[in-house]
Amino acid sequence: MIDYIKGKIVEMNPSEMTLENCGIGYKILISLQSFSFFDGKTDATVYIHHYIREDEELFYGFGTKEERDLFRLLIGVSGIGAATARMILSSLSSEEIRNAIIAEDIARIKSIKGIGLKSAQRLILELKDKVIKGSGGTEISSLANKADNALIEEATTALVLLGFSKANVQKVLSAILKENPQTGLEELIKAALKKL
Repeated sequence: MIDYIKGKIVEMNPSEMTLENCGIGYKILISLQSFSFFDGKTDATVYIHHYIREDEELFYGFGTKEERDLFRLLIGVSGIGAATARMILSSLSSEEIRNAIIAEDIARIKSIKGIGLKSAQRLILELKDKVIKGSGGTEISSLANKADNALIEEATTALVLLGFSKANVQKVLSAILKENPQTGLEELIKAALKKL
């Protein structure tokens, strides 16, 4: 299995690139996100997802392992193929996708070309727990612009101890931190109590 290919970017456009390694030119399908990541570079390390079907063999390439991991999660959802997953990664950043899944933002996911209501609901249903686990148990750290993880955990623990459900708490904290990432622990809990 190929993990990555390191080489010289010979050609690149927003949907694919040709990467030369040891005299071999690899045609690699990329997302707009990866295009932005590689834009202006002449040499690159491209993380690969090797896609094999009876009638085709393709390389999907990514600028980061994180984007590739998210692509693999997306194609694991029934009804989401590799082309649709690439479209999702081209429409939103990895962080925006994760945030939309955690916040159960169906409208945001539905705004992506090729994603209808049922696909958006299935995507959230099948991926929410995996995305939360993937972020190391600190579900909303990305929404808090990498705020102190201890702050988020403390707020969640305090509110859960007060009898609120963890799912509701996380949704409310996400919304508060999205609006004001600099909120302190006391302010965060007070603001959450008003919304719960």
